[in-house]
Amino acid sequence: MSFINKLFGGSSEPKEEKLLPWKALTTVSQLDDISEKSKIKTQIIFKHSTRCGISKMAMKQFVSDYDMDLPVDLYYLDLLNYRDVSNETGYKFQVMHESPQILIIKNGVSVAHASHGGINDMDLQRFA
Repeated sequence: MSFINKLFGGSSEPKEEKLLPWKALTTVSQLDDISEKSKIKTQIIFKHSTRCGISKMAMKQFVSDYDMDLPVDLYYLDLLNYRDVSNETGYKFQVMHESPQILIIKNGVSVAHASHGGINDMDLQRFA
C-alpha cells in the first residue's frame, strides 16, 4: 500500500459490506403486523431518506455498529418512496416524523425513538 493510501485510508482491497437482516417496510398494513409481532419480539424500524447526507451517514454508522445477535426484527423504511407508510408510522406509533429516525416497538407501542446522531447513541440491547 502506498504512503498516500495509508495516509488517507485508501486500500486496493475491496471492503466487505455487512448485510443486516432488513425486512422492507413498504405497506401500511405491515404496521399492524409489526404491532402484533412486538408483543412477542422487539421490532425496530429504521426510517431512511435516500437523498439526505446525514441519513446516509447515520445509516452507515448504524450498519457498522449493529449487533447481529440481537433478537429483534429489523425493518427498513425508504421514506421517500413510501411516504404514506412513513406518515402512518408516525400516526400509529405516536412519534413525530424525523429523518433519519429509529423506532423501537414493544407491546404495540413505541418505547423509544431517536433521530440523527441519537440513533447510534441508542443502546438497542436494552430493548431486545
